[in-house]
Amino acid sequence: MPTTKRTAHATHSRRLPRRALLRGTGVAMALPMLECMGSQVAGATEEVATPQRMVAINFELSFHPPNLMPTQAGRAYELTPYLTPLADLRNDFTLISGTSHPDVDGGHAASKSWLTGAFHPGSANFTNTISIDQLAANAVGLETRHASLTLGSGGIAVSGNGVPVPAHTSPARLFHNLFVDGNPREQQQQIARLREGQSVLDAVGESARAMQQRVGQRDQQKLDQYFTSVREAEQRLQKAERWQHLPKPHVDAEPLVDLRDPNDITGRARQFYDIIYLAVLTDSTRVITYSVGDSNAVASLPGVSMNYHDLSHHGQDPEKLKQLSIIEGAHLAAFGDLLAKLKATDEHGSPLLERTMVLLGSHMHSGGHDNRNLPILLAGGGFHHGQHLAFDQNNNTPLANLYVSMLQQMGLGIERFASSTGSLPGLTTGS
Repeated sequence: MPTTKRTAHATHSRRLPRRALLRGTGVAMALPMLECMGSQVAGATEEVATPQRMVAINFELSFHPPNLMPTQAGRAYELTPYLTPLADLRNDFTLISGTSHPDVDGGHAASKSWLTGAFHPGSANFTNTISIDQLAANAVGLETRHASLTLGSGGIAVSGNGVPVPAHTSPARLFHNLFVDGNPREQQQQIARLREGQSVLDAVGESARAMQQRVGQRDQQKLDQYFTSVREAEQRLQKAERWQHLPKPHVDAEPLVDLRDPNDITGRARQFYDIIYLAVLTDSTRVITYSVGDSNAVASLPGVSMNYHDLSHHGQDPEKLKQLSIIEGAHLAAFGDLLAKLKATDEHGSPLLERTMVLLGSHMHSGGHDNRNLPILLAGGGFHHGQHLAFDQNNNTPLANLYVSMLQQMGLGIERFASSTGSLPGLTTGS
């Protein structure tokens, strides 16, 4: 954006209280922060010409690096223990090392910035920014029943105002929401709720127009942007109502039942992977995030007897490393099965994986709270794969460069995001 000189407000502009509201016919809607209240979100979207999907999977406890990331760069790298189950998919993913977000620290707290790159997430005055999945959802969300899906422990999908997007924690309920039609009464109740939301937006219109006459030029511009977002919200509500009149997609799968064993963490992960596959297959959404937590669980896997989080702080203890490798190996095997299903599914003559970017990684290097040299794997999406892109371990490449490449692949005309310096070198597209 071009820069403009900061000028004083016009003398006719009035100072509004920070908690000013738009009011009308008994409803109220909060305003954004304006300069005349005392004072950040900018973004552009454009339609995507062809269906491209984005899936981002974050492991809150990261991985034991030697078991995942190879030491050799390029295409002739040796498969590590965690990559062995993915051997048949070798040419369908790229491993990326030596990247991170500058000034993103705080150990576990950095999960909040994994998809945003916002600085110092562990600080008391931290303010987050929009995540790449929500940028993509803003661009393509009107084309599907669900603009995006957030699964698992949440926290990595962040809306334009810096608020985490609520996550689905129950695979069974999510399956029902996606693929099981409610009875006529339930459908009418949902339509009534959606229309009520639209009426709130309509009711504040007159108040909004009056307020525009009370503020200075710069605040008028901010209000114009805000009302644009309100109109977009109304469009989403109208879209949601239209979808309520259409049957949900039929899938050849039995409804999921939530697992009774809370420690069956890899079994629950497989359920979420099943939903991710079905949601992509039916084009129910094109944007999905999944945060894999379960840090307090003692995984229900043979050979595991200790807490997952404690195992991640193994201190090189051989027994802890052995048990940790059982859990992480099972997780990577389940992830590999998701990729295999996407690859085996035909979509207009090409594998579904070719139109589905699947990002797997963590906001930490390992369980030791280091937020540099992050483990990253990118599969599918039409990129050239089969390589290990190894960047400088001491002077990391911005992870946001990868995000620029992914957003561009989603069809967004974005050249910069967060700390990016451009797209990711070495990651190319085409046949």
